[in-house]
Amino acid sequence: MNYDDAVTAVELHQDLRNAVRDLCEAFPDSYWRELDAARAYPGAFVKALTDAGYLAALIPEEYGGSGLGVTEASIILEEINRSGGNAGACHAQMYTMGTLLRHGSDAQKRAFLPKIATGELRLQAFGVTEPTTGSDTTRLKTMATRKGDKYIIRGQKVWISRAEHSDLLLLVVRTTPVEEVNQRTEGLSILLIDLREAVGHGLTIRPIRTMMNHATTELFFDDLEVPADTLVGEEGKGFRYLLDGLNAERILIAAECVGDGRWFIERATRYATDRVVFNRPIGQNQGVQFPIARAHVHVEAADLMRFRAAEMFDRSEACGSEANMAKLLAADASWEAANVAVQTYGGFGFAEEYDVERKFRETRLYQVAPISTNLILAYVAEHVLGLPRSY
Repeated sequence: MNYDDAVTAVELHQDLRNAVRDLCEAFPDSYWRELDAARAYPGAFVKALTDAGYLAALIPEEYGGSGLGVTEASIILEEINRSGGNAGACHAQMYTMGTLLRHGSDAQKRAFLPKIATGELRLQAFGVTEPTTGSDTTRLKTMATRKGDKYIIRGQKVWISRAEHSDLLLLVVRTTPVEEVNQRTEGLSILLIDLREAVGHGLTIRPIRTMMNHATTELFFDDLEVPADTLVGEEGKGFRYLLDGLNAERILIAAECVGDGRWFIERATRYATDRVVFNRPIGQNQGVQFPIARAHVHVEAADLMRFRAAEMFDRSEACGSEANMAKLLAADASWEAANVAVQTYGGFGFAEEYDVERKFRETRLYQVAPISTNLILAYVAEHVLGLPRSY
């Protein structure tokens, strides 16, 4: 990228940030606080994002989207979290695009992408994790058996967020039993399920109440029949397709963590400046200001890795290491900033009206999901440093 192009990109990104911030102003802290108390889905916010075209950022213009890259998508999600909101309510519509765009058939893209872009359809759910296999995706047990022009699905998924608020689901299944393949990564396939037709006809969705308002569920498949043309790409190649979505997911989650981190630091800085104890602002004390400053440094460093990974993804370069490291650094930085904010606020950090405790719970998730920090460290140890495989 030459100098002029770089300047233009910076200007476009700042314009994008400003526009997202303007939209988020209509959804203040009180909006998110009330939703959290009721464990309710932010339908009005998601509709506003959709109407403004932000959730169609990665959809090509020919299908009614903006045709932007993961870099721009990450900025959108970052600004949502930096405003005090929670992009987890809608971020799947960003990272599922990697699988559908790269591997979906022309017919699938023509049928679904324009409707996803306008909001007529929501693709907000990705079914991967299972109760007994967790992060060991190659051992998943949900089976889709081909019978004529249909697949018959049996199995169970867990921690599948937004299934109750989505029209479509990308579902990872086994189409060949693991004992019949040469490598565990073989025999996995991805199906694009229409939830409107599936629920009550072989699919049961059961909500799971968690410590944060994340609309997550269990899915039970009991001989669900779906058309064979729901298959995305080739049968048995689903693990490779899944990875395309996972790298985007890591980068976008990193951006959300950066947004959270900046929110915590901004709130902690403001409170430390305004709060007077012993006739002086508490932020004048190095014991208060140093942790805030250190957290800021770590958030900014994580942000650099986020942009490096995003730019590599948008150039179609291999970026598994960078995407994973970005997610690890950003999740750690946001969690550090969250703890610093609570410590700065003291007792008020636990009061709902200040929103710190809500954001504290929300950002804690990213130490565990969508991939735990331990698994990222195992990935780096093996694939970057060449150490023996640990699992």
